[in-house]
Amino acid sequence: MATLDIDEVRASFPSLESGYIYADNAGGSQTAQGVIDRIVDYLTNTNVQLGADYFVGVLSTQRVAEGSFTVAELFNAASIDEVGFGPSSTMIFENIARALENDIQPGDEFIVTYEHEANNGPWKRLAERCNAVVKYWQPTPVSAENPYSVAYKVEELLSLVSSRTRLAAITACSNILGSLVPVEEAVKALRQRAKELGAGKVEVSVDCVAYAPHRKMDVQQWDIDYCAFALYKVYGAHNAAVYVRSAALQTSLTSIAHHFLKVDDKPYKLQPGGPGYELVYGATAVVPYLKSLTPEDDLAASFDAIANHEQTLLAPLLRFLTDAKQVGRGVRIVGTSEINLSRVPTVSFVVVGQNAIKSKDIVGAFDKKGGIGIRYGHFYAYSLVDNLRPKLDVNDGVVRISLVHYNTVEEVEKIVDGLREVLA
Repeated sequence: MATLDIDEVRASFPSLESGYIYADNAGGSQTAQGVIDRIVDYLTNTNVQLGADYFVGVLSTQRVAEGSFTVAELFNAASIDEVGFGPSSTMIFENIARALENDIQPGDEFIVTYEHEANNGPWKRLAERCNAVVKYWQPTPVSAENPYSVAYKVEELLSLVSSRTRLAAITACSNILGSLVPVEEAVKALRQRAKELGAGKVEVSVDCVAYAPHRKMDVQQWDIDYCAFALYKVYGAHNAAVYVRSAALQTSLTSIAHHFLKVDDKPYKLQPGGPGYELVYGATAVVPYLKSLTPEDDLAASFDAIANHEQTLLAPLLRFLTDAKQVGRGVRIVGTSEINLSRVPTVSFVVVGQNAIKSKDIVGAFDKKGGIGIRYGHFYAYSLVDNLRPKLDVNDGVVRISLVHYNTVEEVEKIVDGLREVLA
């Protein structure tokens, strides 16, 4: 089993040299040096418009084209003609929904989760425009002792499927709960149930923003139609990538690009304008960085090593928050408390009861002391937090501590020391 050389990992991130503990990684990771170098190189040496015939223009075009190979490998897409870029995952899903509008009929049904609004809002707005119906796959508690121990269950997804199901929008990993949805299992079961009920075209959209930093994506194995993730949460710069299955690209989506562009079978039909060229070229350093983490020079091996290291970060944090003293204090994990590969080290909690503490005040204590960055709120998973029971103040939300593979056990111990002080 491959393991990470944590010193070598951390040496790839210049921001970590300060010693500051970055524990808000679900909001955005630090940027690898290789990505920074390529962005600077692009802006220094090839910062011209694409498509020109002169030498620098040709080189610039080649560099940006390399970005598609990078994200195709990350998605495991069948072709570079199935991938593209956008400013954010939210904008990407909105563009897909706009392009899908002509293929939606009144009465069609969309199944969405209570997760990040990026993969919810576009479908809700599309439903309003097209008189479609929105159904919600809601997370439910798994422990009688903790009403906030919610998780998504595949059987509850299947109960929402009908002969009118047109689209299911699933989140591969919750940015609050930290739990992984078994995408392949869920999609296979959903498609089978839809077929049994006589549904026609059923497409699946998967939000991988909170998944991609921790696990390897595989859109072909998952049998999905649309997918997006944020490169700035996978050690890159502030842009995002999209996957659209070739069949969906050609038969479901209408171009929202300029009318004179011949892009009916290209992902550019979802891009009203060009991507940030230097950011796309910067993304070409992400795969080499990830592959460098293990001797196998292989994404699967690297993500296995990442997952195993992250379990060593998750364990001390969850053990502290779920010990009898903290439970008696009123600490409740939002999500499941198991320490295993079914979840990533994104841990959210609240402090309730007679001695409740606002999430804002817990984070404020860390901010006052300095040296550690954590956050509170709903993190754009507004519906998830708003529908938890007993009711929480949705704007105060939860305290979220989110770690990735460049964090260390020593950093987690310092975070636990800070929590112990605040919760005393």
